[in-house]
Amino acid sequence: MSARAADPRQAVERLLATDISEITPFRGALFAVTTADGRRIVAKRAPGPGAHAAEAAGLRWLAEPGDVPLPAVYAHDEQWLLIERVDPGAPTAEAARAFGAGLAGLHLRGAAAFGSPPPGGPAEAWIGLTGMRNIEEPDWPTFYARHRVAPYVRAARDSGAFGVEQAALFDRVCDNLDALTGPAEPPARLHGDAWSGNVHWSDGAHGRVWLLDPAAHGGHRETDLAMLRLFGAPMLEHILDAYEQAASDAGAPLADGWTDRVGLHQLFPLLVHTVLFGGGYAGQALAAARSALALR
Repeated sequence: MSARAADPRQAVERLLATDISEITPFRGALFAVTTADGRRIVAKRAPGPGAHAAEAAGLRWLAEPGDVPLPAVYAHDEQWLLIERVDPGAPTAEAARAFGAGLAGLHLRGAAAFGSPPPGGPAEAWIGLTGMRNIEEPDWPTFYARHRVAPYVRAARDSGAFGVEQAALFDRVCDNLDALTGPAEPPARLHGDAWSGNVHWSDGAHGRVWLLDPAAHGGHRETDLAMLRLFGAPMLEHILDAYEQAASDAGAPLADGWTDRVGLHQLFPLLVHTVLFGGGYAGQALAAARSALALR
């Protein structure tokens, strides 16, 4: 990467053809930018090839129907993504319920297939700091086993996080997915990484819950709901209650027993965390696998 491409000020000025009045690093590879024409922007450095093409496509796809607010995409290239900056605010029950209802509507917009990337997005995508493949499959169990569980179990086994017998536990989950997943559903328009850190509460003129940093694809709507539970999103009961009501009102209630399947849907993010960070995440992933097998 050239020095010019690595410099956030030069990158923003090049991509937007405007001057910068202020730029401040605020977390990791993120920079808060104010342009001379008054736009307030977050500049993100890419974790790897194709990451920003995938995120930009996901932001646009999820934002298109207007069910849930997402930051506008201003520009991107291989090194940088420039998106709208939204000031944080305090969680409220009203915003939580609006978000829950909006998320239900967003999921029901659907997707072309299980594993389909957002329109214009690459198959080789990202979740956080690691790669993720969006490959279309005929049903969710096939997609989840091949592209969300097995690759990360292999990586964790190769790194020593899992032994042979532990890895075999995940194989048993994949072999039994048809019996563990509940009634078949059509593919949902999924955020894909809806943990609490990507649920952004705002106030003031916005006063809503925004979704950030998507790993968007065609998936199972219970996956986003399980992700919301993973690290405890604020006002979660308000979110889920409004979600269930809106889904039922739309004629697509959540299937019976969906709360029992939370561990199954948390397998993927827990495996990703095991690969990236190791530590206690391996034990949590194994516990989630055991909880999934107990559904039989």
